[in-house]
Amino acid sequence: MDISPDKQNIDQLFSNTTYYIDFYQRDYKWTKEPVERLLDDIFYRFIQEYQNHKSLDPTKEAISANYPWYYLNTYVTNTVEGKVYVVDGQQRLTTLTLILMKLYNLSKKYESKTDKWLESKIAGWAGMEYSFWMNHEKHEQILKDLFEGQKDFKEMDVSSGITAVNMLDNYQIISRFLDEQLSDKHEFETFAMYFLYRLVLINLSVEQTNVPMIFEVINDRGVRLKPYEILKGKLLGQIDKIEMDRKDYNGLWEKQVQAINDFKEDEIDTFFRYFLKSKFSNAQSEGKHFDGDYHREMFSNDVNNNLKLKHNPSEVKRFLEQTFTYYTQLYVKIWKAYSHYDSSYEHVFFNRLNEMDGQFLLILSSCKLNDVEEDEKIEKIAYELDRFFSLLQLQNAYESNIFSQTLYKISSEIRDEPIAKVREVFDKYLLEQLSNRRNSEASQPVQYAFFKNTGINLNMRFKRYFFARIEKLLAENTKLNMKHQFEDLVTKTGPKTGFHIEHILSRNEENLKLFNDDDDVFEQERNRLGGILLLKGKDNISSSNEPYSDKLRSYDNTLYWNETLREDFYKSKLDMRDFKTKFALDELVPFTDKFGPEELESRQKLLFKMIRIIWN
Repeated sequence: MDISPDKQNIDQLFSNTTYYIDFYQRDYKWTKEPVERLLDDIFYRFIQEYQNHKSLDPTKEAISANYPWYYLNTYVTNTVEGKVYVVDGQQRLTTLTLILMKLYNLSKKYESKTDKWLESKIAGWAGMEYSFWMNHEKHEQILKDLFEGQKDFKEMDVSSGITAVNMLDNYQIISRFLDEQLSDKHEFETFAMYFLYRLVLINLSVEQTNVPMIFEVINDRGVRLKPYEILKGKLLGQIDKIEMDRKDYNGLWEKQVQAINDFKEDEIDTFFRYFLKSKFSNAQSEGKHFDGDYHREMFSNDVNNNLKLKHNPSEVKRFLEQTFTYYTQLYVKIWKAYSHYDSSYEHVFFNRLNEMDGQFLLILSSCKLNDVEEDEKIEKIAYELDRFFSLLQLQNAYESNIFSQTLYKISSEIRDEPIAKVREVFDKYLLEQLSNRRNSEASQPVQYAFFKNTGINLNMRFKRYFFARIEKLLAENTKLNMKHQFEDLVTKTGPKTGFHIEHILSRNEENLKLFNDDDDVFEQERNRLGGILLLKGKDNISSSNEPYSDKLRSYDNTLYWNETLREDFYKSKLDMRDFKTKFALDELVPFTDKFGPEELESRQKLLFKMIRIIWN
């Protein structure tokens, strides 16, 4: 038979079988809620019966005859080379072991003759080896400490991992619960008999070939498995256990998963979704197939024709050793650059500031297995994505839905392609979207006619990002240090330490006259990028009638871009002169007397030239 069911009470369950924790099984993750729920279920039935049978002696015969059996659940095992592995149910079986440990310690407290019997239900001899029946090999020390009950809880060693931490926490929950419920020796011994003889589980023993399927369908009910945990079972379940131990495929999997999950809880699921989309989706609608149970989609005919992981142990091993290892390492490299500024991959970090996670999709798509251009592609694709996004924003051509759809098209066209093709593909879609959105044929990636009135249409975060890029350009080309962290310029918005957008032109009669007292024109013009600045805190928030000359004084010692309005900023600055000459920035001049339509237009044109330098 493929599946062999066997009804067992706990006395039979823990008698002479050592249960090894299969690689399918995650850490012991039950916490307070499922533990207390299990205890409540058990004691609810026991207390009802105990009230009616207090007079009975706590013997096996009396308990078996008068207490009905109580079904706990099913657990699944499979036997390989004489070892019994728990495929499903270790959360419950581990918790039952912790309850047995508490009962064993209570037996010594009450000087009960059940102590040797209870001890034998926790650990014993299997052949020539003495071990805990629930054989958490990596966490044996905490099991010993709890079993022996000699140490203070605070002194117990839980350094082996989260399993040990949860064992200790849950034992304390169980200990308090049983101390409250079992008030004397008679009640304790009656419960011990009830617990071991009348609580029943069904063991399903399955053949190795059925393990992945069983694992997916019947997983622990306490905490639902994540897709990557199920995928682990479906993949590793195909590998012979001896070979798996010899080459440590489980260790390989866990190492790569942990490296990614260290960035964010369950981030490995996001990795798999990006990876599958990058390699098997040519449109956003196709990518949505992987947003749910991607572990099922991996074994669908379309994807399996490429991955070949279904009932194919040799390909599973190749996938783990090569594809999985390479792309998870690549993902970790991207995430590191995404989290913290690295000058080698600075645009990965910049994209995070604009919440542009599409770079994960595009980089994974472009990099083929063991790609020799990997490092160059990471920065190049991140740069092209930033350029694509920024030039659409700056030319009033960005539309979020179309943008998201286009990323999938770009992904499909740069998939496994050399770096030389990347700019060509991005420019193709950039010009297409500019033409469609502006209803005018776009011949260049950036055109002044499209940029001329940009400003009021942009969201505040992108405006801060834009001026941070301008500030960085000025600092780098004049050999100056940034006055503020780049990230702070974009993300800090608090009233004291944050940054805000301010108009150079205050709303007053003098300034309105410069625009023929046309209120609509005035608002449009003063909101253009050439007419606004990025300033820190409350100090420079403009009043309703502050003249330009007063505002100009307040720009001293702020950001470099603001200071370019002041004449003293240019004195004795050879690097500034060289920068201006190198890029023909004739408009890079101070405005000391007034700031009106001509000056604003000059600043807008200057920004246009700087855009072409930044996003060449």
